[in-house]
Amino acid sequence: MEIEKKYLIKKLPDTLNDNKRYVIEQAYLSDAPVVRVRKRVSPEKCEYFMTVKSTGMFAREEVESDISEKTYNVFLQEAKGNVITKERYILPLEKGLKAELDVFKGVFEGVIMVEVEFPDEEAAKKFTPPDFFSDEVTFDKRFHNSNMSKMSKDDINELICFVKKKQP
Repeated sequence: MEIEKKYLIKKLPDTLNDNKRYVIEQAYLSDAPVVRVRKRVSPEKCEYFMTVKSTGMFAREEVESDISEKTYNVFLQEAKGNVITKERYILPLEKGLKAELDVFKGVFEGVIMVEVEFPDEEAAKKFTPPDFFSDEVTFDKRFHNSNMSKMSKDDINELICFVKKKQP
């Protein structure tokens, strides 16, 4: 079970580059259920995954499997919509939690958001976001990557403008 909240941010943390970082490329094969392929690159290795997620905005089932580079490339060719690229920073939070801060690249350049996964719904309800977090967008469909993959250029521009207005 994946239980997560999503937020926009006020500003990038000063210590951002002190944290673990990945470059992610992902594409969507389906949105009901959500089927995603992802390439995740770190300085140590390059990994490939296929993920299936049930419906839901806050809590949903998620199954992830390792796949080969060849399989990833085959599925990438079959993907629908926008391929999403981003840099992901893993930031430690209180109570053993971690934030995954995504700085989007390519057509979504300018979008920055952060996700926090929780062990259970009670922990999510009790969560107090750090000062650099801004508006919660967990239930705003525009901020789910599977929906972003289906956006038109006009929708993308509107999303980028919305995000920029929320940052000082």
